[in-house]
Amino acid sequence: MSISGQGEIGKIVLFEDFCGPEVQYANAEAATTPGHAIGPFKVVGDTVETDSGIEVIGKASGYARFYGNDEDGKGVGVGTEVSFSPELNGAIVVECRLENYSAVTARNVFVGLAGTVADDIAEPVTCATTTITKVVPCIGFVLDSQLTAGTYWHMPYILASDTTQTSTDVVSSQVAVAGESDVLRLVVNPDGSAEWWINGVLEQTVGAGLGATTSTLLGAMCAVFGTTTTAADIDVDYFLVKANRDWTR
Repeated sequence: MSISGQGEIGKIVLFEDFCGPEVQYANAEAATTPGHAIGPFKVVGDTVETDSGIEVIGKASGYARFYGNDEDGKGVGVGTEVSFSPELNGAIVVECRLENYSAVTARNVFVGLAGTVADDIAEPVTCATTTITKVVPCIGFVLDSQLTAGTYWHMPYILASDTTQTSTDVVSSQVAVAGESDVLRLVVNPDGSAEWWINGVLEQTVGAGLGATTSTLLGAMCAVFGTTTTAADIDVDYFLVKANRDWTR
């Protein structure tokens, strides 16, 4: 990386604790309606539906409840623009603490980096039995009830030309339990290597070669999607994104 000179502010830190002002974003507002954000993150998803949205709830430490849809592949979340490159921004960290407060069934939860974070967001991956299929290039954490080990956190990385990944190759040792919170931390390094941490335990590492090039731009996101006619939901304590500023000319 060629550094041409550093200014005053070299760090990018985006953080929302969901413990401040009341936030309510729901009840049939189109995702393309401008101005909808929670802290430094934009609200994304199928929020045109009355059963989908985000609101702060009364819970110790401050949580926001993400109401996903009762439709397969539809959901809601928070995210950034597609504006981070592992090579240009240095190590990128995405971290959150979340709880599947009602159940761990009938849902697809994604936390990580994706090549598309559209206003009307779609699942970065779809899952069935032991196959994880890429919708957009992505790397992160997935909890999908449609997988054979559907109560375990999975750690896919499908950034290059690969279109599928075998879930048994990327399954963690940690089970998501309804009513309990998990801390998820993803670190993607400039050489393309990555680390997945769950509740302080290093669950997976991969070496260089994930596609960390100057043309690889990714956006951070935390979202929940429905898989059946049962509404999906998660409680999120906080969401954090950290990176270095690109000082190349």
